[in-house]
Amino acid sequence: METKTSSTLGVGILGAGPVTQAIHLPTLSRLRDVFHVAKIMDVDPAIAESVAGRVGAAWTTSMEDLLADERVQIVVVCSPHQFHAQQVIAACRAGKQAVLCEKPFAMSQAEAEQIAAVSQETGVPIIVGAMHTFDPGWLAAKEHWGDLVETTHTIRYSIVLPPNPRFEDFATEVITRPESPRQDRRDPDVAAGMVRGGIMGLAIHDLPLVRAFCPDFTDLEVLSCQVPDPSGYLLNLRVGERNVQVFGINTQSWEPEWTFEAISNTASLRIDFTPSYVQAGSATATISRGGKSEVYGPYLANGYESEWRYLADLARGKAAPVDVTGLIHDLTFALEIADTASAAVRATTSTKEASL
Repeated sequence: METKTSSTLGVGILGAGPVTQAIHLPTLSRLRDVFHVAKIMDVDPAIAESVAGRVGAAWTTSMEDLLADERVQIVVVCSPHQFHAQQVIAACRAGKQAVLCEKPFAMSQAEAEQIAAVSQETGVPIIVGAMHTFDPGWLAAKEHWGDLVETTHTIRYSIVLPPNPRFEDFATEVITRPESPRQDRRDPDVAAGMVRGGIMGLAIHDLPLVRAFCPDFTDLEVLSCQVPDPSGYLLNLRVGERNVQVFGINTQSWEPEWTFEAISNTASLRIDFTPSYVQAGSATATISRGGKSEVYGPYLANGYESEWRYLADLARGKAAPVDVTGLIHDLTFALEIADTASAAVRATTSTKEASL
């Protein structure tokens, strides 16, 4: 049974799926000096009770019940995407001390702007679970990259991973998970849906990093878009004067890769991230310039731990809130890429189908 004291912050989690089970609960177990899990909500009572039992927390099937619980100071939204905006707004209106919402925190710019307005009105700070923006490796790169943002001409962002269940099962014994039937990539609507889902579900993790190098993202063009086998996306973009390649694929490889690169004529940055479900410290950043390379990391804490410690500082009034306008821009950047890319792959697939 987990010891709960007034010196630690009570966490309430909306949604007890694999992300809660295999990422957030293991992370919180290493931060017991700061947090305790007070209550877990899931619409499936068996899952809610079982997952809550792992950490000695109360459980419920009602969002309203969790938000009314005074033992909950921080709310974490890990529900399906379509419920994020509604639940973040409800948590703010319930007067909680801080809210962490898994990405994406909204499904449209209008929803994002509504969240921003409610957060400002209630004074409840929110953060979005783009864990790499909190990773010590990324923060070290920002501190040392000099003029690379202004001079970069090419950005490459690549994720090669086995399906999530492999890592989830390494991290914990997952209780139920959504079915993922194999889809026919030759169907235009299916292909478009796969690309959109991949961008908003996987690529969105590091699109805020891409946007850091493309602050003026209004001039965005999808040059090409493909759906690799068995699933994923390969996008070639033009964002202003910068070339951007965004690649993600699920394979059965035992050598995962998660990298971010920014290249100019005189310098380059490469960041190697650990896979999301592998609690193995921070990313490692390598900055090369003038024939020399400097390596930063790995550090002991990963992005999730840094994210949670920042959340605690927010709740206790010890940290400045995230710029919500920046969160809205991150979301609209991802949505524009997802909309444009899915339309492009639908058109390309339809043309191929018509020629058969």
